[in-house]
Amino acid sequence: MDNLRQLARPVVPTMITVHLGKPDDTTKKNITISFIDYIKNVTCSEIYPTWHSEALKANILAIISFTLNRLYTEWYPSRGYDFDITSHYSYDQTYRENISFYDNISKLVEELFNNYIIKGNQIQPFFARYCDGKTSTCEGLLQWQTVDLANQGKNALEILRYFYGKDIYLIEDASVASNIATYPGVALKLGDVSENLRIIKRQLNRIATNYPALPKFTEIHEYFDIITENIIKNFQDIFDLPINGIIDKATWYKIKYLYTSVKKLSDIYAEGVTEEDIKLKFDAELHEGDTGQEIQALHYYLNVIAYFNPNLPSLELNSTYNKNTKKMIMAFQKEKKLEPTGILNVDTWNQIKETYQSILNNLPKEVLDYVDQIYPGRFLSLGMTGSDVKALQKMLKKANYNVTVSGCYDSNTELIIKQIQKELKLEENGVTGPLEWRHVVSISKEK
Repeated sequence: MDNLRQLARPVVPTMITVHLGKPDDTTKKNITISFIDYIKNVTCSEIYPTWHSEALKANILAIISFTLNRLYTEWYPSRGYDFDITSHYSYDQTYRENISFYDNISKLVEELFNNYIIKGNQIQPFFARYCDGKTSTCEGLLQWQTVDLANQGKNALEILRYFYGKDIYLIEDASVASNIATYPGVALKLGDVSENLRIIKRQLNRIATNYPALPKFTEIHEYFDIITENIIKNFQDIFDLPINGIIDKATWYKIKYLYTSVKKLSDIYAEGVTEEDIKLKFDAELHEGDTGQEIQALHYYLNVIAYFNPNLPSLELNSTYNKNTKKMIMAFQKEKKLEPTGILNVDTWNQIKETYQSILNNLPKEVLDYVDQIYPGRFLSLGMTGSDVKALQKMLKKANYNVTVSGCYDSNTELIIKQIQKELKLEENGVTGPLEWRHVVSISKEK
């Protein structure tokens, strides 16, 4: 059901955290400021306001793109730091506290702050390396030379292409978000289903090309199955992480760090991220008017929560995100002190899952005899074991299916679930989620 994800495309943050020194200098503090003020500060620290406007624009776009590359690749968080970028020119860009901004530079930054550079068909903001071109030179943009090119009549894009290549393009009016961290906020484990897993699996397959001891996924889907758990354990073993088979924060950012490294995303000659790399099945949010089996699953979770919480209304288990769905989502969001938008976003979905799991862990005595009728909160698939698998098999047997009650989700159990999915017109993947569970409970009661 977890069709909600963090944005895979680059977004411009409202705020950015800057470390005022070299990365390992713990005597220096972090400051969190607006992204726009950061770009204004760096620009005023790096170049002169008297330069031609097209030279200024080219330099501002390079500064923005460099910064967004650091943010998109999570260059510092993936290395264990608690900031986005440093103020030191040897590592990043010059940032100076308490400086005044030039009016013309401020206006240009406000105009350009959510535009950035890409190269070819790549997704990530281009690593727009630059230097002054007088006291230092580099393989990238030479700041002083941009003035000469502007005076020759070249515009900002032509200047950027002069230094970075003819396949440089501008992304304009990019989305602005309050938080661009990719870690979903909760660890992913066996039985979970998440759109994030599609991206993670593609990234692990790319890492495996450089590290052949790591097995590759033969199928990219959103389920955290036994195969996923085993490959994560293998990854953790190779890269000296605790071997728990869970994609926790440390494992997530180790994957991010290695993926950035093998793809050279923070390099002027990056392999790059393409549309195919970030392609997902579902959108970032669910809202009124959406339809599909994921809405049915959402209604199931919400109805169980409402059964144990009289402050929330119940819903019909249909497949449309209707006005009642929106009303219940808003009521749930208010109770959890989230913004009551009526839209199912990542934070709301995480809260729903957490609330549902809390209910399962704290069921009142009067319903314990019926506990098997409540979906256990994890997606069951081939090779998984546990009391929930056993409960599923007991209900299938009661419904006259030829199944062995072993507590192991074997190939026969998978085949039976596929048959049920075909009857229900669901995806025939053999995985038991809330809709399959609800149906099995229903048919077991009829016998």
